[in-house]
Amino acid sequence: MKKFLSLIVAAALSFSLVACGNAGSDASSSTEATNSESQASEGTQAEGDDSLAKIQEKGELVMATSPDYPPYEFKIIEDGKEKIVGFDIAIAEEIAKDMGVKLRISEMDFNGLLPALNANKADIVMAGMTPDEERSKAVNFSEIYYLAEQGIMVSAENKDSLNTLESFAGKKIGVQKGSVQEKIAMEQMPDAKIVSLVKLPNIILELKSGNIDAAIVELPVANGYVKQYPELAISDAKVKDETGGSAIAIKKGNDALTEQINSTIKRLQEEGSIDKFVVEANELVDGLTE
Repeated sequence: MKKFLSLIVAAALSFSLVACGNAGSDASSSTEATNSESQASEGTQAEGDDSLAKIQEKGELVMATSPDYPPYEFKIIEDGKEKIVGFDIAIAEEIAKDMGVKLRISEMDFNGLLPALNANKADIVMAGMTPDEERSKAVNFSEIYYLAEQGIMVSAENKDSLNTLESFAGKKIGVQKGSVQEKIAMEQMPDAKIVSLVKLPNIILELKSGNIDAAIVELPVANGYVKQYPELAISDAKVKDETGGSAIAIKKGNDALTEQINSTIKRLQEEGSIDKFVVEANELVDGLTE
């Protein structure tokens, strides 16, 4: 009987130890799983992009531009005050509205726009900018919002003689420094003398004064200047622009902001609003000459 009772007690103790061991193992597994889930959650949060949230928190979208490129962006006097307008501005206002924030425009030279963006002095850059390969290495770009051809402006009296790319050999070609037009001139007019200036109005002034023989700008811009200055004309010579239109520059890694901007561009394109903005901007350019 004593032996029998001893066996029962031993079996009970053994079962108790096994049960405790399993309970401890289950608790340990549960803790490890919880810790693993917590770490995964923290990892996702650390990798999150708050670029859009930051702009909405401060209530302001800062757009850097060089307002010397009508009809994209240019200056007018309204109620005695200088104002930056253009279809880039109209698009940016819609982007800001969709974010629920105000738009603030920061003016600077064209070749300083992307450095300012990467130095966090602006949230976006809009300046009729083309997303070429070199720029795309430095910043994000939105979807293309506008496609335009390039035009070669000459004096009206030279329109008939400067009508092919070959006719510009040895001639001085004005382009904006750091622009896609500068690259086009160097690649497609190798026998010409390239004159790179910071501001487009200075290029137009040089052309009007006869200090340069031609200027390469986007066709809508060229049309605007020809309307403003009848002594200028657009050459029949054509350059190729394979860079793919204008897009909005955004700092690398700001993917949430990029997605938000693309959603507004898509909406505006579907509504036909961008074409409307271009027409309105050109009307403002025409008003400068009246």
